[in-house]
Parts: sequence; structure tokens; C-alpha cells
Amino acid sequence: MSTIVFLHAHPDDEASGTAGTMRLAVDAGHRVVCVYATNGEHGTVPEDLADGETVVQRRRREAEASNQLLGTARVAWLGYADSGMTGWEQNGHRGSFHTADLDEAAGRLVAILEEEDADVVVGYDWHGGYGHPDHVGVHHVVRRAVELAARRPRHLETTMNRDHMRRLYEQARQAGMISPGEGDDWDPDQPADDGNPMGMPEAELHWHVDVRPVLATKRAALAAHASQEDVGWMLGMPEEQYAMAFGDEWYLEPGRPDGLVSALPF
Repeated sequence: MSTIVFLHAHPDDEASGTAGTMRLAVDAGHRVVCVYATNGEHGTVPEDLADGETVVQRRRREAEASNQLLGTARVAWLGYADSGMTGWEQNGHRGSFHTADLDEAAGRLVAILEEEDADVVVGYDWHGGYGHPDHVGVHHVVRRAVELAARRPRHLETTMNRDHMRRLYEQARQAGMISPGEGDDWDPDQPADDGNPMGMPEAELHWHVDVRPVLATKRAALAAHASQEDVGWMLGMPEEQYAMAFGDEWYLEPGRPDGLVSALPF
């Protein structure tokens, strides 16, 4: 059995991105650790914050609840501030993940990898899926941590399958899930937050994980982050549409020969 460390940019990224793989790995007997690069303080400010409660405290509690549902063995934090979206002034704030020294941030992750004697570490693709500064930072920090670790773990990168998104959109349109004219301007090949298309082309991917057997758990983990506005619209999807959108998870494995395999990669 393996110890698998996932580094995510913000609380709730695990729930929308890799939660199914995490739960399946736990069910297969692996030790799963979830690490967050930032506290996610620039997410939605909950209307029901208690007196003295901060956004960071709420987001950390939500992350703990999500990970409890996923069965992860440990939740850890690199301790950086959320950098906000591309171009926000928070990108340059002192203490933000975006301004962090690469070797220092990678060193914080290495400390966790070595404490866990990690066999696998999972980061993000080269542009973090859609260009968010903190997601891009995760990519660079994980790659550097793999280089610095005394025992180099196997390295995977989560991403979105751009071709799959295009197919899903067309299927939804043909099935009448999308009204005529609705979303005509939606195109995964158009520039996302950093000016690049979303995700990666299918030809460059290595692993596909069908997470439908644990989709109810994935959805519950997402619901644990109820304070976040984007979680609301994802949970508002009808079950069939949610399964189409979130029932598959995708990974790159740098250095692996070309070819997409449908299996749990551990």
C-alpha cells in the first residue's frame, strides 16, 4: 500500500478536483494526505460568521469536514495566504503563495513528504487547469519538492480533459440539458484566467479515473464547503448533470509514455 500526498491550492479544490480518486485510494487501503498551500481567505465571505470567527477559521473547519468524509489520514497546511485571481492586488501581498520563494515553499512540502515517507505526490498541470496564480504555484512547488526530496516520490498532476469537456457539452446540448442559445459563447479552447485554454488535450493525459462509484461521497465533500459561492452552483446541478461533469478525474504523469489508461493510478 502507498502513502499518497495531494497538494491543493485552496480549501474546496480537493472536493471539486480529486475527491473521488482520494476516496477510492482510501478504500483500496492507501494512506492519503491532503495538504493545502493557502488558507483560501479570498473566497466567499460567509454571511453567518460567528462573532470573532474569521474566514480562515471557517475554511479550515470546512476542509477538515470534507477530508473526514474522504477518509484522509492527515490534513496539513503550508501556511500561505490566498493570492486571489490573476491581476488582483493580493497577488503581490506579503505572505501570499504567489510571492513565496520557490525553494522555501517546496521545502515546506518536502518536510511533509519526508514525515510521511510519501510514495506519491499529486500536484497540478503546468497552468493549474485554468491559470489561477495559486494553482500555477502548486505545479511549480510540487515539481521542485520532487527534486529536493531525499526519496523522490512518484509524481502525478491533476488536470481537466479539454476534449472530454467539449464532448460533454455537445452531449448535454443533444440531450436537451442546455436550452437553445444558452452557453453559445462557452468554449474550453478559449482563454481562461491566464489566457490559455482550460485543462489539457486528451492526447497528453495518462490516467482517467471513473469516480462514479464514490460520487455521492465526492458530492458530500463538496457540500462540506457550503460557505463558498461556486460550490452552490455546482451542487445545484441535477444529479445526472453533476455525474457528467464530475464523474471523471484526469491525471498526467511526467515521464510516462503516451497513452491514456482508465484505472486508479496507485
